[in-house]
Amino acid sequence: MAMSSLHENEMDDSPSPSQLKAEAAFLIRRHSDQLRSIALSPDPNLHYPLHIDFAELMDDDPPLAQSLFSQPTDHLRLFDDAAIWAHKIVLGDLKLKGHKSVVEKKFIHVRVNISETFPRIGSVRVKHRGILLTLKGTVIRSGAIKMYEGERWYMCQKCKHKFLVYPELEARNSISLPSYCPSLSSKPCEGTKFKELEDSIIRHDYQEIKIQESTQVLGVGAIPRSIPVILKDDLVDIVKAGDDVIVTGILTAKWSSDLKDVRCDLDPILIANHVRRTNELKSEVDIPDDVIMKFKQFWSDFHDAPLKGRNAILRGICPQIFGLFTVKLAVALTLIGGVQHIDASGTKVRGESHLLLVGDPGTGKSQFLKFAAKLSNRSVITTGLGSTSAGLTVTAVKDGGEWMLEAGALVLADGGICCIDEFDSMREHDRSTIHEAMEQQTISVAKAGLVTTLSTRTIVFGATNPKGHYDPDQSLSVNTTLSGPLLSRFDIVLVLLDTKNPEWDAVVSSHILAEGESDKSKHDEELANIWPLPMLQRYIHFVKGYFKPVLTKEAETVISSYYQLQRKSAAHNAARTTVRMLESLIRLAQAHARLMFRNEVTRLDAVTAILCIESSMTTSAIVDSVGNALHSNFAENPDQEYVKQEKLILEKLRSIDEFPDINDIEGLCK
Repeated sequence: MAMSSLHENEMDDSPSPSQLKAEAAFLIRRHSDQLRSIALSPDPNLHYPLHIDFAELMDDDPPLAQSLFSQPTDHLRLFDDAAIWAHKIVLGDLKLKGHKSVVEKKFIHVRVNISETFPRIGSVRVKHRGILLTLKGTVIRSGAIKMYEGERWYMCQKCKHKFLVYPELEARNSISLPSYCPSLSSKPCEGTKFKELEDSIIRHDYQEIKIQESTQVLGVGAIPRSIPVILKDDLVDIVKAGDDVIVTGILTAKWSSDLKDVRCDLDPILIANHVRRTNELKSEVDIPDDVIMKFKQFWSDFHDAPLKGRNAILRGICPQIFGLFTVKLAVALTLIGGVQHIDASGTKVRGESHLLLVGDPGTGKSQFLKFAAKLSNRSVITTGLGSTSAGLTVTAVKDGGEWMLEAGALVLADGGICCIDEFDSMREHDRSTIHEAMEQQTISVAKAGLVTTLSTRTIVFGATNPKGHYDPDQSLSVNTTLSGPLLSRFDIVLVLLDTKNPEWDAVVSSHILAEGESDKSKHDEELANIWPLPMLQRYIHFVKGYFKPVLTKEAETVISSYYQLQRKSAAHNAARTTVRMLESLIRLAQAHARLMFRNEVTRLDAVTAILCIESSMTTSAIVDSVGNALHSNFAENPDQEYVKQEKLILEKLRSIDEFPDINDIEGLCK
């Protein structure tokens, strides 16, 4: 009897039946599949989401869509009631069709997806309070899941009218009873005494996260702003620190925590209605068809001299720095990366490459870091000690008496590049966790009772100075403060030594002095016009997404023979010459094939990958003609230069018994 009375009074206190019927009809007409799926679910006590698109609602019923946008608090509750009504109708139809085991559900929440333009988090003002707001950002903190006591039923002791009361977030979730009975009967009751109905409290799952606007949309000097977000019911635990999200909800305010000698203020907070993870959209770049045709035409023009075309692209990387061909090639290959491999057991081999520059002051390391960050449309630049309390990985922080996970630079750069200057000055806890972040591309966290795994699918580009004067006779671990296992995570480690070279100094000084003059050659001007920064960004993004290069037989033979030769001569350098070096060779060869606009890894790509590894000071060099990376310059005829380098490498590889004769390889090419 009590439940029947409760239902009747619920209908009395809810919006008009015509509104409910209109919204229920919309849900049945447009979302019958979701309603049927909910009806067939077995658990009646779960909170079920019903997703609708705001643009679809706008097309179907513009006045209702406008009311939902301007008065979301009332209309979202109305939509939830309409969803229950529509659910009962669908449930009845299913029972008539023979589905006797279907169970009526108690909680269905309509989730509204708005895909319109988003105001920045830093632009949120009082004028946005009370409307349906959509914000875009990155999750930087995620709190524990709690239980939250929500709405509850009360009964007027005078007229026995039952009504629902919602807690007020602005008053710390306290219940404020009406001053008199809210009955809508023809004769007002005006009763002032109310009784809470037993077991009428509706409890919700509750979680607080904090999202921060992306630094990519901010100007120089702007501070990224953040806002707390409340997730309830089916929305809890669907995002974690480092995820990119688009949140639709209602902006309101919440009293800040009680702290001694601290003023208590109202802080803005977003009560989420819909949350969408956008991790797959992190590196989305718009590439028109005419730009793709320009890429194809470019390689068609350089068909007979492909390495000359490649060098034309590389000249666009950090153009203010003269020469440094080896470094620019390494930066390009690192940004493009290889193809991720997943075997039958589910084990992943990363496709992202890592690069470390070790060099004397004034060799342009920081310039390359900043330019690489510009080339990737998701990037984080930090220093070993200059990062937040979360450091480079993740940490647990106490916020308002609650422990929360705060994401560090590597987690926030997931899907992009993390540029770390002063790499050797990392905090101690970062040194112990960065190994997993770079190789397995995850961070396992077990701090303050919070146990989880965060994703770090990021390129690590580090720069550091040597410890004192660089001693070429000592290993890289001795010359820096980095351990051998950490150095082995980097695919390429380039050492830039500012040695005295009069010829090089004369060339560099002439280039710097001539920068302000206007008598440059026409050819250089054309190259600068073809590959400006936006074009390079689009090219790198396109080749990463379009090409999935596979190794040819000749490329496999060259890479395998080089690896075996390194293993034979690696008695003093066994830490580096492991399977990781073989994986690095494959990644670099695949990256070079992508750079050359190909879906096939050829002998040229394999030899170029070997030359990059040879330039790394962490390996025993087989080819003596590599020289100092700082003094490497662009060859006038790179294709002819490559023929000499290839012949030299293949002669060295002939010492491997399984390696075929050079003439046999040339036959394979044909």
